[in-house]
Amino acid sequence: MKAKILVYTLLVLATIHVAEAQQPKKVPRIGALVPASAPVAPLVEALRQGLREHGYVEEQNITIEPRYAEGKTDRLADFAAELVRLNVDVIVVGSTPGIIAVKNTTGTIPIVMVTTGDPVAGRARC
Repeated sequence: MKAKILVYTLLVLATIHVAEAQQPKKVPRIGALVPASAPVAPLVEALRQGLREHGYVEEQNITIEPRYAEGKTDRLADFAAELVRLNVDVIVVGSTPGIIAVKNTTGTIPIVMVTTGDPVAGRARC
C-alpha cells in the first residue's frame, strides 16, 4: 500500500513541479483525508515515510495537511471542503466515502485513492 501511495503522489508532484519550473519555488501541499483517527490510521505516516525515502521532508520541501474524520463519515465533506480552501496540490483519500466527498467538492484538484473498495462502482454515488 505504501508504495502505491508514494508512486501516485510522486507522479502528481512531478507534474506540478514541471508546470512551475519557471515560477518561484513553491512548497507542494498534500491534503490527506482519513476516515479513522490519527492513532489507528497508518495512511499519513506511510505517506510521510515514503516521501522521506525520496528526499521530501515535511515542513522543508513538502507540507502535509491531514484531516481525520475519527470514524464519523458525516465529517468527510467538511474536511474535503477545508482541504480545497487550503488550495492543496493533491488530496490523498483513504476510503470510498472520502473519495465521494472530495469528488463532490472539487473537480480540479487531483485525487489519489488508496485503501478503497471499488471506485468504479462508487462512481454512481459521486
